[in-house]
Amino acid sequence: MSVYIAHRLFAAHDRALAADLADRLAGKIGADRVFLPFCDTDEEDLVAEVKGRRLFELDRDRLGRLDAMVAILHGPSLDDGVCMEIGYAAASDVPVIVVSTDFQTYSVTETGAHLEFPDPLIQAVATRIVRVAKLGPPTLSPTPVQSRFRGFRARNAVQTDTALDAAVDTLLDLPERPSLRTGPPPGISTHVYVEASPYTAWGRDHLAEACVDAGHTVAVPQRFTATDPVAGALADLSAVRSAARLLADVSGPETPPGTALLIGAALASGVQIAAFQPRVTFTHAQGREPNWRNLMVQYATDAHLDSGEAVPPWLTV
Repeated sequence: MSVYIAHRLFAAHDRALAADLADRLAGKIGADRVFLPFCDTDEEDLVAEVKGRRLFELDRDRLGRLDAMVAILHGPSLDDGVCMEIGYAAASDVPVIVVSTDFQTYSVTETGAHLEFPDPLIQAVATRIVRVAKLGPPTLSPTPVQSRFRGFRARNAVQTDTALDAAVDTLLDLPERPSLRTGPPPGISTHVYVEASPYTAWGRDHLAEACVDAGHTVAVPQRFTATDPVAGALADLSAVRSAARLLADVSGPETPPGTALLIGAALASGVQIAAFQPRVTFTHAQGREPNWRNLMVQYATDAHLDSGEAVPPWLTV
């Protein structure tokens, strides 16, 4: 079994949590069968001519030969690199276990069905969800004086320990040949799937209209308006995997989680991808070229479009 640990890796506590999970899993299946990004790509010390692209290549190579993925996702702001990796695994029929300690649930309408994650796509493609939403029980100190902060920290540690142990147990309990959730790769059609940014608009927007004006058949997201958001999300995944092109608006503080997931699914399915981002911001890291999005999203795309005028030429390439 080869397992990929997908996790947010830009802060020490996130990397430490993922390392704890990887170590527990390695104790069960062997360290050589566990891949931990940043650690196993030697990201801090890696030297390459184009470092970000090299990191993408190393991660994608491992994504292409997996037996399972465990993804750590917390809170309403989901890491776009992790979501891209989830989409790649799901479209490759690799089982994905998602681990969360988020105590909130989400709905697309005030009275709608409650979901584990802000975008229904995450829930739709997850093979299993391990969610431990409550703190561990209060600890009783044998001494009369105990810092309430240390006690609170201990309860959080119990919560994460419980979640990580449950994730390992869930992975080991997966059938050796899990049933395919997304089915075999569908036949490629000629439509363009247009994913608008939730920071601008959902549904038929100016990007979809530009594709229609150019003579293309367009598919747009169903999951935010469907009576059953999870069914709508699976329909969106199927539409992207069978598309000729994916035009994704990646605007926002991060690529929206569902959009990032669809980019990963499109990459795994051989779909041509363009990222639309009229207002560009860059991230910088030691030894790495400036990146205009998470490097997993940036290098998954074939084109970066910064204006509406750039859409028609891309459609003819």
